[in-house]
Amino acid sequence: MSVSQPATYFMTPKISWTSKSISKFTAKLRGGTMVCAAVAVPGLLRSSAGTVRTPAASLRLTASALRHLTLASIMKSKRKTDHLERTANVVRRECTLDSEVAVRVGGEFFFDPQPADASRNLVLIAGGVGINPLLSILRHTADLHRERAHRGSGYEMGTTKLFYSAQNTSELLFKKNILDLVNEFPEKIACSLHVTKQTAQISAELKPYVTEGRITEKEIRDHISQETLFYICGPPPMTDFFSKQLENSHVPKEHICFEKWW
Repeated sequence: MSVSQPATYFMTPKISWTSKSISKFTAKLRGGTMVCAAVAVPGLLRSSAGTVRTPAASLRLTASALRHLTLASIMKSKRKTDHLERTANVVRRECTLDSEVAVRVGGEFFFDPQPADASRNLVLIAGGVGINPLLSILRHTADLHRERAHRGSGYEMGTTKLFYSAQNTSELLFKKNILDLVNEFPEKIACSLHVTKQTAQISAELKPYVTEGRITEKEIRDHISQETLFYICGPPPMTDFFSKQLENSHVPKEHICFEKWW
């Protein structure tokens, strides 16, 4: 996890940020030349959220899927085409017919606990379109709750609180997706939607969750604990402000993760 530093950008395909997922692509080769390559990310691109251009994601394969080749090299070139070219060259050199390739895409802005890890609470702080990666993390926490409920085992997720700010309710993205998760797990997932320039009347279904005004330092500070991790994605001034305030409140740096991507 990023320690008060922006995540490193490697590759940016259009995939969801959900971290505990499987990505495979099978390189079909004929006469030593690649004919096609397809990437499948089961269960990620769902509902009305659509696709998210992600600068960070963690994609994992089972041990059996790693038997042919794993691409784990870090590619730091500033030219995005370099990443694709170099990856294609490795696949072309190393793959045979029906090879299965494991790909880890992106940097370190993700939440991917293992079953034996200590239970954590999450505070997600989003501004504007910064909701995109945080929505995927929120969805992943819901998946962890479902897995625990259905199987009686797996990672024991703590609580998750989303603070999300935009100018008005029409600019709050994925409202239905967020509230569906809040209603599904009322004791585990909560949200506080903030609007800074609201002029229209707030709809009845949103009103209980909406606060007029910016997210405050006190609201965030009230959630500080040894078990809580903080993820922040929004305009750089907002990201810098909350990162600094959390450090000043003696939150360990390794518990503060933020992303600046515009």
